[in-house]
Amino acid sequence: MISLIQRDVILLKLMKKKKVEDNVLANNRQASHNYSIQDTIEAGIELQGTEIKSVRDGKITLRDGYVSVKNGQATLNNVHISEYKQGNIYNHDPLRPRRLLLHKKEIIRLAKETDQEGMTIVPLKVYLKHGFAKVLLGIAKGKKNYDKRESLKQKELKRELQRTFKLSQI
Repeated sequence: MISLIQRDVILLKLMKKKKVEDNVLANNRQASHNYSIQDTIEAGIELQGTEIKSVRDGKITLRDGYVSVKNGQATLNNVHISEYKQGNIYNHDPLRPRRLLLHKKEIIRLAKETDQEGMTIVPLKVYLKHGFAKVLLGIAKGKKNYDKRESLKQKELKRELQRTFKLSQI
């Protein structure tokens, strides 16, 4: 017979939710430098067979990517996914526009956001979630040069404070 304590321990182990680890495949580090991110949204990407294999290998570049909303569809443009090494003549075009998988309300919201002056949608990172490729989109406003310099100064001050704090603890 199982004691009550053992039963509770077993039930707790079964009830614990497994934490899904996001396997980040690509980051757009330039996005936080060039844009001030207002909000983020997660979207699925419609990929062809050889594209998902290249994405899983990490052969994706987000640097120049952006999202456009036309005719009720959101597309990811200018994102380079290299051709799959073991692909054949049916390999994909590296720079083709890729449809984003979003709910209609989310697409309408993105369209309204981009209609505002200076607002754009940029891909921030691509990752795997439950075996599906997802992209984290940032609704962003472009930074001016003086904004970029100011954020670099803030970053340098933060680093300096962390260094002095670390040295004072030793």
